[in-house]
Amino acid sequence: MLDSTVTIAGETQSRVALADVSVELLRQLWAQYGPLMFHQSGGCCDGSSPMCYPQGDFITSDRDVRLGTFEIGTPGAPQPIDFWMSAEQFEYWSHTHLTVDVVKGRGSGFSVEAPEGVRFLIRSRLMDSARPFD
Repeated sequence: MLDSTVTIAGETQSRVALADVSVELLRQLWAQYGPLMFHQSGGCCDGSSPMCYPQGDFITSDRDVRLGTFEIGTPGAPQPIDFWMSAEQFEYWSHTHLTVDVVKGRGSGFSVEAPEGVRFLIRSRLMDSARPFD
């Protein structure tokens, strides 16, 4: 499991992590597409699945929250991946820790893992009770 760095001001614990299988897949996808990013919208059309895009293909705004950044590279060869969520979805999931996992099946046609016959999936759990919330 790989926890993201903390990117929300005033917080001290990661809100999102990658399962080991996700890290492996993301390294393959990075080699194929270059820098990547995630966005979780909460809308229709696979809204419950995190979408992985080439960095910059999805434009974020002030209505999006960067939950964390993953470093999947090696020393000397950084490969940072930001994980964004719509502010509306973040309000709904503010008390959860998210883990990005990979399962077999057809993903969204918009997410770069779709041609691989797998899809990213969010698994969630309540944040630790000692963790300060908004």
